Amino acid sequence: MKAQLFSVIVEKREDGYIAFCPELQGCEAKAKTYEEVINNIAEAIRLHVEGIVSYNEDIIVH
Repeated sequence: MKAQLFSVIVEKREDGYIAFCPELQGCEAKAKTYEEVINNIAEAIRLHVEGIVSYNEDIIVH
């Protein structure tokens, strides 16, 4: 599979961090620390893309 770059937005909240990928609708992650949220969003993106590929769908970047 060809490498693809995705944007990630991280927001600091009172109870930790939230991260989301604007190109992949519904792909988000939460964590207590910045490092954890980065790891979580990377895994969420990987799983999201794997799901798309497994259904032979195209990745449509919004």
